[in-house]
Amino acid sequence: MTNSSVDLVVVLREMKKLIGFSFVLALPIFIWIMAKPTTSEKISYISNPNLETISAPPEWKGTPIDEKERFVNLYHPFESSFADLLKWQTSKNPYKEEKESENRTLIVDFDPEDLLGEEDYMLWLGHATYLLRLSGQVILIDPILIDNTFLKRDSKLPFPIEELPPLDFIMISHNHRDHCDKQTIQFLSKQHPKAKFLTGLGLKKVIKSWTEGQEIQEAGWYQQYQIDKTAINITYVPSRHWSKRWLWDDNKSLWGGFYFQTPQQKIYFMGDSGKGPHFEDIKNTLGAPDFCLMGVGAFRPEWFMNQSHISPTDAIDAFNVMEGKFFIPMHFGTFDLSDEPRMEPWDILVEHSELIQGQLIEPMIGQNLLKSEGQ
Repeated sequence: MTNSSVDLVVVLREMKKLIGFSFVLALPIFIWIMAKPTTSEKISYISNPNLETISAPPEWKGTPIDEKERFVNLYHPFESSFADLLKWQTSKNPYKEEKESENRTLIVDFDPEDLLGEEDYMLWLGHATYLLRLSGQVILIDPILIDNTFLKRDSKLPFPIEELPPLDFIMISHNHRDHCDKQTIQFLSKQHPKAKFLTGLGLKKVIKSWTEGQEIQEAGWYQQYQIDKTAINITYVPSRHWSKRWLWDDNKSLWGGFYFQTPQQKIYFMGDSGKGPHFEDIKNTLGAPDFCLMGVGAFRPEWFMNQSHISPTDAIDAFNVMEGKFFIPMHFGTFDLSDEPRMEPWDILVEHSELIQGQLIEPMIGQNLLKSEGQ
């Protein structure tokens, strides 16, 4: 962290003391300071020439960037500003009392036997972090496994991070700090020297110095990673979001989700996203997924969050559009990032479960969610 960034954090902490609002430094928006990521009208298109662009929507030109080489969303320009952030943080939270009285936490249900043998598995480790074994490859998505100054877990890990199985791939959906954590990546790089990093365009500059020299593949939307000698295809797919870690890097790296295809199943990992037509594009391009890992938390206040984080009810609509079989919610219950109570996203899903055109799966930390097929 630079001196100017340290000074900024100190100032914001003092603001918190003086104004008394619930400023959440953990939220990646805490570094969205004084700069509005506006988009110019001049758009060009890029991709990684070393990766294959697989079936994409008709007339697909590549991942769009503006004339300042900043990535842009496909359908919705990002229009919020620091003034919006300040309005949110200085406004009264109508859910404050309910949030403070929330005493439920995510359930941990881990069977160590799931990590043994040759069977595939998919374990939720909280927030957007998943541990998978697919077609013999062990994959860790968006790992944030070590508490830091800004992010403190409200849910337990199912096992110590030293007991992770040997990793083949570490995947980072975008650069926000609740998905891309320096301490965790440094630890994993040392403990898993053979792991390859799979991420989006522009992320190599962010994480390269944190690694031990491992290979880093950067993909544009609808590009497939190079994975030799495996029976798995992984494609980087669009989401409606944004990126920023510092004052000067707004939208300089890409954001997105992942689509996994094996002979046994298709798994869609949403990443962070607001609602939009891209869900239908992904379904039409890659097919209806069996498992949809859908972000449903950090959605209040909706007037502010809707561009970045989908609400539980909108997530249901997106799932139905994608024609998935199993709806698995994530991005709630682990970190305090927004106004809603910790478990409210799950309560809303249960309340509206009759609208889900598939099976809603209650995600438990450490449980093998691929066993949902047998339920």
